[in-house]
Amino acid sequence: MKLNEKQMLDFAETLGKKLQAGDIIVLTGELGAGKTTFTKGLGLGLDIHQMIKSPTYTIVREYEGRLPLYHMDVYRIGDDPDSIDLDDYLFGNGVTVIEWGNLLAQDLPSEYLEIIFDYQDDEREVTLVAHGRRYETYLV
Repeated sequence: MKLNEKQMLDFAETLGKKLQAGDIIVLTGELGAGKTTFTKGLGLGLDIHQMIKSPTYTIVREYEGRLPLYHMDVYRIGDDPDSIDLDDYLFGNGVTVIEWGNLLAQDLPSEYLEIIFDYQDDEREVTLVAHGRRYETYLV
C-alpha cells in the first residue's frame, strides 16, 4: 500500500491497538524510509504518550504503555547480535520493534511480522509480510 506520512501514522496506530504481548515487528527499509515514524504510530496504538525517538545510538529504547514497547535499531551491532541480550526483548512481555531486523537473519525467531518500506516522492510503499501463522491475522 502507498501511504503519506499521516496515513502511515494512522495505519501504524491501528495496528498498534491490535498488538499483543510477545509480538515481534521487523522493519526493513533504507534510511529515511519511515521506520521510526511508523514506530511512533505503533506507540500511539499501545497508549504510549512519550516521544518515541530513534534508537540508532542507544540500540534499545523502552517505553511503557498498554504493553511495554522495546524499540531497537540493530544497524550498528552489525553481525554481532550477541552484543545485546535479544532474548530479553524477543521473549518478554511487551512488543518488540526491530529496525534493520533483516540484518539479524538467522538470529530472529521463526515467527514475526515484517514491514518493508520503500520511500519515493513523499510516499512510502509499505508491504507487510507474515512470517508464521500468528502474524497472518495482522495482514487483514
